[in-house]
Amino acid sequence: MNRHTRYARSALALAVLMAIAVPGQALAQDAGAQDLEARIAQLEAMVQGLKAELDAQKAAEAAKPAPPAQPIQAGTIMPGANPGTRFSFGGFIKFDSMYTDTSDGEIPDSSTGRLFYVPSTIPVGGVDEDGADLDSHIQFSRLWFGADTDLDGHKLKAYLEMDLFGGALGNEVATNTYGVTIRHAYVSWDKWLAGQTWSNFQDAGALPDAVDFVGPTEGTIFVRQPQLRYTSGPWSFSLENPETTYAAHLTGARGASDDNSLPDVTLRYLHKASWGHFTVAGLARQLKYETATTSESESAFALSVSGKWNVGANDDIRYMISGGSGLGRYLAFGLGPDAMTAADGSLEALDGYGGFIAWRHAFSPKLRGNLFYSMAQFDNDPLLTGLGVTESARSFHANLIYSPLPKIDIGAELIWGNRELESGADGDLRRLHMHVKYSF
Repeated sequence: MNRHTRYARSALALAVLMAIAVPGQALAQDAGAQDLEARIAQLEAMVQGLKAELDAQKAAEAAKPAPPAQPIQAGTIMPGANPGTRFSFGGFIKFDSMYTDTSDGEIPDSSTGRLFYVPSTIPVGGVDEDGADLDSHIQFSRLWFGADTDLDGHKLKAYLEMDLFGGALGNEVATNTYGVTIRHAYVSWDKWLAGQTWSNFQDAGALPDAVDFVGPTEGTIFVRQPQLRYTSGPWSFSLENPETTYAAHLTGARGASDDNSLPDVTLRYLHKASWGHFTVAGLARQLKYETATTSESESAFALSVSGKWNVGANDDIRYMISGGSGLGRYLAFGLGPDAMTAADGSLEALDGYGGFIAWRHAFSPKLRGNLFYSMAQFDNDPLLTGLGVTESARSFHANLIYSPLPKIDIGAELIWGNRELESGADGDLRRLHMHVKYSF
């Protein structure tokens, strides 16, 4: 309460007392009736004036803006950051549970194929076991931290994201503990980005709404790796960490080489509109393999087209198709190798292609569903790889996801997958994948 308000209220109280006391005093002194009425009218006018002044002061105080909210703490939580840096935090808790039945043997307990759909882990040629395997875990729960700054007309960003999909530090007998692993860690300023994130050859925006970690794995370009990227409007260019995978001569045994002397190079064009987005990306690679006596290299090139089409308010179509040589490491979690090795140790880039198409429909604001098909095919040379390597894989998925409250998803997905070898032998996977996910 300010000094003027206190004064007005005191004056009003004094006027009221005078209005009560003065008439009595006037009567006691035998004042005339007309004089008494005049004094009462004068005092009433004074009271009304003071009351009007007090009401005006109250209205003026009510119109003043509220004082700024006090910060939670006096100092910044990022004392070493640039002035004005904004800190953000988020993630989700995800519980996955899967019933899995395979036709040609069991997926090994230590395999990633027990945690999510990985087509390369579908058994082929084994003995069928009765009953399904039940696996439950929380390893895809995720945390991320971001720091954004506008500084002298420049935009700076730092981003760090982790999940629990690391090597087990315990076991399922007692602790079920897992290691924290890095997904993304990069800094960007204006048009530049440096660090680890999705490959510029990948279109994460086209991925379907899946209960599984990826869903249409066979047809998906999926790689996170260190890179230097430049983006200008719809165009982006990157130099990315190289790595070569190869199939050993005749045995097809998978190997990896870190002997590359040139980065993987990508170029992408992205068009966005109200109907969705469309993007096309190119990849150029050096495939290289060295031993104590030889050094072999090969060039490889691939192309990927993908996007999302909003059919209506409740439906969209998502798609991706990719093909070329030396595509193995980028497609379907390395379902096929980048190259095949000949008897003399030379490399031959492996041709392959894959893709998916997905339909998403929202039945209501709380219930949505997805149907999608995915496939991949490789052009192996049996004279180089033998007949035990993967020739193709495919899968169908159907899911329903219910959100009883904002940010909570309860989902179930039916998956049928098939992997076929160059020999013609194949194996099937049938899975019911359920999840509960809370994003924050």
